Amino acid sequence: MGPLSEDLRKRVVSAVCEEGLSCRGSARRFGVSFSSAIRWVAALHERGSYAPLPMGGDTRSQRVEAHADFLLGLHRREPDLTLHEICDRLSRARGEKVSPSMIWRFFDRRDITFKKNPRTRASRTARTSLSGGSDGSTVSSTSIR
Repeated sequence: MGPLSEDLRKRVVSAVCEEGLSCRGSARRFGVSFSSAIRWVAALHERGSYAPLPMGGDTRSQRVEAHADFLLGLHRREPDLTLHEICDRLSRARGEKVSPSMIWRFFDRRDITFKKNPRTRASRTARTSLSGGSDGSTVSSTSIR
């Protein structure tokens, strides 16, 4: 649900400021919550407007974006660092404490991924037969299906 209309906000605030009603009385009259009426009147006094503020969006990425050159250079020099290690390096070098998820989102916005190491070759010492035979060519009748 989005913010309530500016027309409704205007009528509630006008009833308080011009007609002298209390915030709660105005809220009752127009069918809005007491807290909304109180916030709208407070916003008018503090900001000079009862208009709704922008909803949602990213409010913290600018903290990590300010260190983009450092983070990208670090990734170029040492691509095998974990997200936790990158956080530690950023904290020590620049004094900015961030979470691993913030670092992940920073790199995700640039399509830089952290892949796990590729699969290693199978061990040559692993058993290849269920029968215990040395050549691996026979299978016992008690094999698991």
